[in-house]
Amino acid sequence: MSDLATPTGREDALQASPRPDGEAPRALVIGSTGYIGARLVPRLISAGYRVRVLARQASRVAAYEWGSDVEVVVGDAADPEAVTRAVEDVDVLYYLVHSMAAGKNFADVDLAAARAVASSSAEAGVRRIVYLGGLHPQDVELSRHLRSRVEVGEALLDSGVPTLVLQAGVVIGSGSASFEMVRHLTEVLPYMPAPKWVRNHIQPIAVRDVLHYLLGAARVDPEVSRTVDIGGPNVLRYGQMMNGYAVEAGLPQRPIAPLPVLTPRLASHWVGVVTPIPAALARPLVESLQNDCVMANHDVDDLIPQPEGGLTPYRRAVALALGREREGVIETSWLDAAVHNAPSDPLPADPDWSGRTVFTDARVAQTSASVESLWRVIEGIGGTRGWYSWPLAWAVRGWMDRFVGGVGLRRGRRNPDRLAVGDALDFWRVESLERGGRDEPSVLRLRAEMKVPGLAWLEMKAVPEGAGSRYEQRAVFFPRGLSGRLYWIAVLPFHGFIFAGMAARIVAAAEQATAGAAPANAE
Repeated sequence: MSDLATPTGREDALQASPRPDGEAPRALVIGSTGYIGARLVPRLISAGYRVRVLARQASRVAAYEWGSDVEVVVGDAADPEAVTRAVEDVDVLYYLVHSMAAGKNFADVDLAAARAVASSSAEAGVRRIVYLGGLHPQDVELSRHLRSRVEVGEALLDSGVPTLVLQAGVVIGSGSASFEMVRHLTEVLPYMPAPKWVRNHIQPIAVRDVLHYLLGAARVDPEVSRTVDIGGPNVLRYGQMMNGYAVEAGLPQRPIAPLPVLTPRLASHWVGVVTPIPAALARPLVESLQNDCVMANHDVDDLIPQPEGGLTPYRRAVALALGREREGVIETSWLDAAVHNAPSDPLPADPDWSGRTVFTDARVAQTSASVESLWRVIEGIGGTRGWYSWPLAWAVRGWMDRFVGGVGLRRGRRNPDRLAVGDALDFWRVESLERGGRDEPSVLRLRAEMKVPGLAWLEMKAVPEGAGSRYEQRAVFFPRGLSGRLYWIAVLPFHGFIFAGMAARIVAAAEQATAGAAPANAE
């Protein structure tokens, strides 16, 4: 069961048309590691495109199964030099980036990046730009995020390059933020006090149909340059969407009581408490639901034929998404989205610490466990397995983070056994991952995305040593001002329990795995 169109399935009718010189066309994807972009890339490859991606980290691209099949230009949309290199000899450019930040200047940053890409595309002779925008009503005041998406689409349309702006509303698929919000609101609350927007009409669309339209956009007549709406076959109230999910999940339908007092700001915090989606990400989703979100026209049908068998009904899309989640195979997830105000600086090399205030907690343990067993325990940490020490303390820290608008522990992890650079892991982000094998150390470095007065990392190593291995663990904290120093002092007494216990239980779990026994519960 799949909630998406497979690379060799419904896209067969959308194969790339060769250039006049016989070469396969080149597609550039900006936003290739996002929820939609990372699903689109392998489908473009399967459809016969030569794919180039613009990404901040080549290592993040390499973590995908398709990473070795694309050309990578390192940089981002705000880097003019990188964009100039990326658009060279490109036939179709997919612009799939949009800030989910809550900062005051995010719209200016997004618009500047779009204009830079538009200008470079025109100079390079790009033949087509495709942008995935947001479905919205006409002649109403839009939220900041929807208004920003409209501005980005207009900037790309003004480039002089034929541009197709596809405006989609709620996207339903395994791992999508919209689907996760519906799922957790429905599952957690048997009686649902809800914002008044649960009465608004929504036209959701399955992720497989979004991908179909994106692929089809590359083959639209070059004279077409405009905005079109896309959506699924059902128009529902948001409350109906939640109860439609309940039916597919085998849950009783929930009584819903709309509450007019819940403003978008309060509602986003409420969603942040009830669901794993942090308030910073929930707010633009909530704001986009303040008005009816229904297709104004179906002009897209004249440009891109519907998929064979028609568009996916809402409940079918839910069933497909649930099937993928039950299988534990989620191709991409909202977890991949960067979190506003989360630290992004990499851990400096040790010599660079000179002259800075830094606090560390280091633990080393020798073990008879094989280095392979030790690494499997390290790479499988977090999520449902927990953190191998004092679960209540980790839970309390997660609750505290959620209370102040952070990501909290419930964010979990996308894959239960394997990690990749850029993956979210509870309230951490995988900054570096090196699988060393039998003779070289394997290293996992996590950067904290919980709200702390400073910058924090957690590094774990599995080092081969004789017939066994050595476990090395290091927590590093760069405090910010007096509050950062006081924070470290306040949590210092707990480190003896948390970090010492964590090291001991990781080693014990690895030893049990080496001996062939079932590993001890991480909690």
